[in-house]
Amino acid sequence: MNELLINKTYSCPYCGERIDTFIDTSQGNHQTVEDCSVCCRPIELNIEIDISSQEVNLTAQTDSE
Repeated sequence: MNELLINKTYSCPYCGERIDTFIDTSQGNHQTVEDCSVCCRPIELNIEIDISSQEVNLTAQTDSE
C-alpha cells in the first residue's frame, strides 16, 4: 500500500455509524465532504497533518457546524 494513504475511522455526526476512509497525506491540510453510507447525509471532514510527527488529525462535523 502507498505510505501516503492512511486508513482512518470516524463516526458520522448524524447517525453515529463508524466509517473507514483513506486520507491522502500528500494533499496536506484540507477539507472534503463525504456522504454517510448509512444515512446519506453530507459529512465535512477537516484533515490536519503534522509533517514532523506524521500524525493525521481527522475531525468530522455536520454541514451546519
